[in-house]
Amino acid sequence: MKEIKDKLRAFAEERDWDKFHTPKNLVMALSGEVGELTEIFQWLTPDESKIENLSSKQFSNIKEEIADIYLYLIRLADKLDIDLEQSALHKIKINSEKYPVELSRGNAVKYNKR
Repeated sequence: MKEIKDKLRAFAEERDWDKFHTPKNLVMALSGEVGELTEIFQWLTPDESKIENLSSKQFSNIKEEIADIYLYLIRLADKLDIDLEQSALHKIKINSEKYPVELSRGNAVKYNKR
């Protein structure tokens, strides 16, 4: 992830875009990219959304949008000095406590709605 973070920094600096990469703007860009990914899936049935049922064009578009989301997320974390990997590991730990296996296995009801 460090290599990607460094490349993103250099990419922005070379173009004098760092001044535009405020946390607010990056969140807005990230949200836009999530919207573009959502648009691909919007009218698909659950079955149509499975990898084996996607066209190669749909799958290619999905990969590009996921990459855009990933890159904006890394850039946002970098600008806020957040260790994304450590934060993700910490969140997994929190979620394992919120959703204990004995209460959550096979159950899609949110922990605070039981």
